[in-house]
Amino acid sequence: MLIFLKPFYYSVVNNKKAFLYPVPLNITKIFFTMAQLTWHDKHESSLTFGDRVADAVANGMGSWKFIIWQSIFVVCWMILNIIGLVRHWDVYPFILLNLIFSTQAAYAAPIIMMAQNRQSDRDRIQAQNDYQTNLDAKQEIEALQLHLSKIETEKLDKIIQMLEEMKLKN
Repeated sequence: MLIFLKPFYYSVVNNKKAFLYPVPLNITKIFFTMAQLTWHDKHESSLTFGDRVADAVANGMGSWKFIIWQSIFVVCWMILNIIGLVRHWDVYPFILLNLIFSTQAAYAAPIIMMAQNRQSDRDRIQAQNDYQTNLDAKQEIEALQLHLSKIETEKLDKIIQMLEEMKLKN
């Protein structure tokens, strides 16, 4: 539904009273756009519990905080087993520590890959949404250009008519 706003007489640009032509607006599109959720909201609402856990694990394991705490844990593990004041529960080749890291890697890799796949889906959806926004903007600009062209033609016709009237009077 294409409508025209009433003309108004105040220009915000130069703070002077000026006649501004009405601009066509697609009111239906504006109302539907305001009621819609963003693509990010739709994506967030579609995530399952497992998806949220995978994202949280990937975010946690991909942070400097995790790397620092894991490094502190490894250094403490090695120092306590080398010094071994009470007893050595994991002697030098640190086989138990190696088993812990192997288990951690076995679970972390697929979880991080799931999170990456979801991120690529989000990127694809965002790119599609950006493309649609660009198409909508292009259509609005073309409509404005047509409207401005129509106004320009009307003005030129009025000027020509006025000039002809002036010639007839002289």
